[in-house]
Amino acid sequence: MKDSILYGATEINYDIEFEHRKALVICVNPDLTVLLKAPYSATIEQLRQKVHKRANWILRTKRYFESFGTPATERKYISGESHLYLGRQYMLRVKESDTDTVHYQNNILEIECRNKQNAGAVLQKWYRERAKIKFAEYAKPIIEQFSAYGAKPQALTIRKMDKRWGYCTSDGHIYLNPRLICASRCCIEYVITHELCHLIFRNHNTDFYALLTKEMPHWEKWKNKLEKMMV
Repeated sequence: MKDSILYGATEINYDIEFEHRKALVICVNPDLTVLLKAPYSATIEQLRQKVHKRANWILRTKRYFESFGTPATERKYISGESHLYLGRQYMLRVKESDTDTVHYQNNILEIECRNKQNAGAVLQKWYRERAKIKFAEYAKPIIEQFSAYGAKPQALTIRKMDKRWGYCTSDGHIYLNPRLICASRCCIEYVITHELCHLIFRNHNTDFYALLTKEMPHWEKWKNKLEKMMV
């Protein structure tokens, strides 16, 4: 069944599934839907109170997923387009060459390729290669910092993801979206720090955000910048 509450001026809509369970679980899905898995004994009013109590977390999580916007216009990977690299805008220059390479200077991001039709694939391959290098570079001091908590990731891996910038598995593997290479260093460091916090606190609870704030006091600034970034 469906229900909703008002949190200030914001309406939060959610679905309810009653199950044989003891506790309520609130799930915010990547498609921005909210699902309540509730025990049969729970009343609608009790569920509304729970949602209101968790409303700030629900809205914060929805904003996180909303940060994965689609481009306003489809990329054509032709000369004159504007593309991002490490938070900076570059003008694309595409030219035919005997090799497939990418290099940049000043405000120009130049793609040399055997076939201009493959410019997009050449650029995406270069992005991924740069992501492997830069993410490892940025992560190293942060991982060393978290060693004070006895926390260390099993591995740091690049993985294409549609709805997440990063992800930490229950066994300590951290995955980072290669699209992050388009964001600034501080935004990348925010995602790395966020995922490292999950090595200690799995859920986005009060302790999690206290640790995140301790390790990166201005994390919300970089999170907000990341949410506005349209790749």
